Amino acid sequence: MELLQSALDVMLHLDVHLNEWAGVLGPWLYLLLFAVVFCETGLVVTPFLPGDSLLFAVGALASIEGSPLSVPLLIALLIAAAVLGDAVNYAIGHTVGPAVFHSERSRLLNPRHLERTREFYGRHGRKTIFLARFVPIVRTFAPFVAGIGRMEYPIFAMWNVTGAITWVVSLVLAGFFFGQIPLIKDNFEAVILVIIGISVMPIVVEYLRSRRAPAEA
Repeated sequence: MELLQSALDVMLHLDVHLNEWAGVLGPWLYLLLFAVVFCETGLVVTPFLPGDSLLFAVGALASIEGSPLSVPLLIALLIAAAVLGDAVNYAIGHTVGPAVFHSERSRLLNPRHLERTREFYGRHGRKTIFLARFVPIVRTFAPFVAGIGRMEYPIFAMWNVTGAITWVVSLVLAGFFFGQIPLIKDNFEAVILVIIGISVMPIVVEYLRSRRAPAEA
């Protein structure tokens, strides 16, 4: 419970924590941000890490006068983390396969996450790798499923790189240009909640659709 509360506190107060970490870590903050984005996209056991909200928050932090963060370096580093994360996740799926999803009770390796991602593929096809960048949980599982399904790697790599660039650039620059607007700055917690809410909305819609389908049947 304490771990969950700590995670929620970090997600809802990213601006505060990033400022603190920037003061303590200095240039090492880049390494921390790289690790978070890499793990959120590259490891199926860490879909709970902040993604969209983190990118927006670091963009906002970089816009502050005297900030230790460089926007070009941030964008380049986080794109690399996102691309590498998806590539590693694809390799894990290709090697391990669906055998790791064996327990219905597991909260992290739950086969329902796998099935939800497969349904996402069914609707959007190969461009799922691009679209999944903007959908939490699906973002983490999509490259894994692509590996399981033996998607042709050149096609996967094309959507992986294109999606990573679009995802990182759009959210970091959104934070940079809008993060210091007084209305947003004074209500940063609410903005983070809105970003999280918009991000998880597709999952909620799919859940409601899946619940309605059996009822209609």
